[in-house]
Amino acid sequence: MSEFVTGDAVVLGVRPARLPSRALALLIDMAVVWSVYLGVTLALMVATASLDDAAAAAIMVASFLLVLVGGPIAVETLTRGRSLGKLACGLRVVRDDGGPIRFRHALVRGAVGVVEVLMTFGVIACIASLVSERGRRVGDVFAGTLVVRERVSAGRADAVPAPPPWLVGRFAGLDLSRVPDGLWLAVRQFLTRMRQLDPQVGGAMAGRLATDMAGFTGVPVPSGVPAAAYLAAVVQERQVRDTQRAFRASASASASAEEAVSASGKGDGVAGYAAFAEPVGADVPAPPVATAAPSPAGTPAPAPAPAVGPSVEPEAAKEKPAGATGFAPPV
Repeated sequence: MSEFVTGDAVVLGVRPARLPSRALALLIDMAVVWSVYLGVTLALMVATASLDDAAAAAIMVASFLLVLVGGPIAVETLTRGRSLGKLACGLRVVRDDGGPIRFRHALVRGAVGVVEVLMTFGVIACIASLVSERGRRVGDVFAGTLVVRERVSAGRADAVPAPPPWLVGRFAGLDLSRVPDGLWLAVRQFLTRMRQLDPQVGGAMAGRLATDMAGFTGVPVPSGVPAAAYLAAVVQERQVRDTQRAFRASASASASAEEAVSASGKGDGVAGYAAFAEPVGADVPAPPVATAAPSPAGTPAPAPAPAVGPSVEPEAAKEKPAGATGFAPPV
C-alpha cells in the first residue's frame, strides 16, 4: 500500500502498479496502436502514390505523430487515465493527489514516452520502474502521475463467525426488541473484521459492544464468556428468530390462500346445488292454450283440444291396446 495526502488533507491508501502488470498493459496498447498505424500507413501509401517524395514523407511523419503519439494522449485524456491495456489489467493513471489526470498530464507522459518507450523499446521505462519505490517511470515523474491498481480482488466476503457450540441456544430468552439497528450493524461489522484488528484493540471494542448490548437486553454478560463469543451468540440468536418469523409469515400466507380457495369452491358448489335442487312444487307457468278460430257457417267446428296441464291422466288412457297406431279418424 502507498499513502499520499489529497488536497482535502485526506490520506489515501492505494496499491501502485508494478512492472509486470504495467508491461502487460503497455504491450496491449502498443499492439493496438501499431496495428492502427500500419493500417493508416498502407492506406496513405495507396492514396499518396501520385505525390512526390517530400509530400509523402511529410504525410508519413504526420501520421506517426498523430497515431503513435497523439492517439495514446487522446485516449488517456478522454478516459481519465484508462487506456485499453490498462483497462484490461485493471490499472489507472492518477495524479499524485489521487485525482484524475488532465490533458497536460497525458501530454507530458506521451511526449516523454516517445523517447522512453518507443525509441528505446521500453528499456528506460523498465529500469525507472524497477528503481522507483512506487513503480513510476520517467514520464510519471515529470507529469506528476502514478499508475495504480484500480481492480483489486476482494476475495470472499467475511461472514459473521459462528459462536462456540456451548453457547448455541443459551440466550434464547433474551429480549432483543429494544436493541437499536445501529448497534446491530456495529456488532456485525466488528465480528466480520475482528480478525484484522490488533488483539488488544479488538478485545476492547468487543467489551464495549458487549456492555452496550447487555444494557439494552437487561441481562449482564455471563461470567466466563468472552465478549466476542457473547456477541456472536446474540447475533446468531437474532438470525434464528428472524428466520422463524419469516417462516411463520410465509406459512400463514399460504394457509390464508388455501382457505380462500376452499371457501370459493364451497360457495360455487352450494350455489350450483341450490339451482339444481329446485323444489318440484314451485310455480311453473303453464303453457298457453290455443283457442279455436270460428268456423264458417254450415261447417262443424272441430273438437277442442284437450287442455295440457299437470293433471294426471287416467289409467285407461295410459294403457294402449296392442297394435294401436295412435291415429284418430276425423269427426
